[in-house]
Amino acid sequence: MDNKKILLVEDDATISSIYQAKFTADGFKVLTAQDGAVGLSLAKSEKPDIIMLDVILPGLDGFSVLEEIKKGQTTKHIPVIMLTNLGTEDDKIKGKKMGAADYLVKASLTPAEVSEKVKNILK
Repeated sequence: MDNKKILLVEDDATISSIYQAKFTADGFKVLTAQDGAVGLSLAKSEKPDIIMLDVILPGLDGFSVLEEIKKGQTTKHIPVIMLTNLGTEDDKIKGKKMGAADYLVKASLTPAEVSEKVKNILK
């Protein structure tokens, strides 16, 4: 996955650094944002190959960010994976309806498993 750009929007610094380390080890260029507004502006300016998006974020929540990404002419084609600890069926359905490529629950997957899912989407 050399030189593929991944944008990780995650407000928990510990979780962010764990995923950042895994994605970097797997050959991705990793951009990070701690909140939805920064994530959205990075999505627009950097045009990453894929976006990992937490749902609970300060300011703009993940669903709002997803909605804006899918509305934007230059960003709507970017696959977005919702990565959250809120694994309710309603949230999963909402995320998919809004255009998320996948909806993953952090607690039930290792960073390696998440990285595999990213690689599969980018194939």
